[in-house]
Amino acid sequence: MRDILTSARTAADQLRQLFEPTPLQRNDHLSNRFGAEIWLKREDLTPVRSYKIRGAFNAMRRVLDDTPAQEVFVCASAGNHAQGVAYACRHFGRRGVIFMPVTTPRQKIDKTRIFGGDQVEIRLTGDYFDQSLAAAQAFCAEVGAHFLSPFDDDDVIEGQASVGVEIMDQLGRAPDMLVLPVGGGGLAAGVKRYFEALGTPPAFRYVEPLGGPSLTAALKAGAPVTLPRVDSFVDGAAVARIGARPFATLKDADPSQVLLAPEDRICVTMLEMLNVEGIVLEPAGALSIDALPDLQDQIRGKTVVCLTSGGNFDFERLPEVKERAMRFAGTKKYFILRLPQRPGALRDFLEILGPEDDIARFEYLKKSARNFGTVLIGIETTRAENIRSLFARMETAGFDFRDVTIDETLANFLL
Repeated sequence: MRDILTSARTAADQLRQLFEPTPLQRNDHLSNRFGAEIWLKREDLTPVRSYKIRGAFNAMRRVLDDTPAQEVFVCASAGNHAQGVAYACRHFGRRGVIFMPVTTPRQKIDKTRIFGGDQVEIRLTGDYFDQSLAAAQAFCAEVGAHFLSPFDDDDVIEGQASVGVEIMDQLGRAPDMLVLPVGGGGLAAGVKRYFEALGTPPAFRYVEPLGGPSLTAALKAGAPVTLPRVDSFVDGAAVARIGARPFATLKDADPSQVLLAPEDRICVTMLEMLNVEGIVLEPAGALSIDALPDLQDQIRGKTVVCLTSGGNFDFERLPEVKERAMRFAGTKKYFILRLPQRPGALRDFLEILGPEDDIARFEYLKKSARNFGTVLIGIETTRAENIRSLFARMETAGFDFRDVTIDETLANFLL
């Protein structure tokens, strides 16, 4: 393995052809909230709005140093790695063929086309990343192209380590704690390698989505394993299997250092950063900040760097993010109400609503019963305690109802 201190520094220096170091910003809002010095490493402010450009550029640079005649590069990506590869292809004047899942947000597809220009061809294949990956690798074998892995590649990991170089240059020392998002593990592995090589590493905390805990599963098994199911909401980090090379670096992590972020809570964090700070983060980009409440007893009085890994957020998803955030916060509930089929029954229900309770949905589910009708009701309010009070009043009044907000099976059918 190359000397990571030298190679990461070289990668950082070479990246200056594309962009200046991303800002390391002290965040007053988060610092005051958690009683710590919270700094954000703003990888959402690279030219492609994510750190992925680092690994893609460095890997392509390394290949062209060794094989200048290499003309075609291929990748599979849900979006951010694709944009990094596209940008690098245009920079180096090489052809890129990018395989993306059909379910990739339109914003990421369009931006990939913009960054790659005439150098890049996009192929939408499969519903999931693993299907796109298989198609990309088959294409590489067919035409002799070079495959650029999004994370399971030493040159990519080396490029991601340039984040650590910039943090040290900007902060002047290692922070007390470094909070890193984990998907395939390339970023976390690169930064960890760099700081450990310095000899005085910070305390590391790794954050992955609850619906895609590939590092957690690998630590439990002692090797990378394929998750049977992945929630794709955190599309930038929803990886079914952590990379073998990243895991070789992360395998000594204590399981207590790995935090799982619920997808709905991530939505709360995204909205908070947008509304309070004006910072646009995609779900994966909010992972490190989302973990801070779980770490508050460990970080008080300390210097903490959170890496905001990406800001490629499609605002068409904003209603979904708001909906999920309200459900997590307890300010929006859906319930099935068994309503007597008699005059005044609906009025009786409406009269127990509080002054801040708003009916967001009202739908009869069954109209054939003579004595009772089933109604799906959605209530929005300003405080979670309003919902609790409403449910208490409904019970006192004798209404028969069932909360289906977090019932995954029913919610998939009804909401």
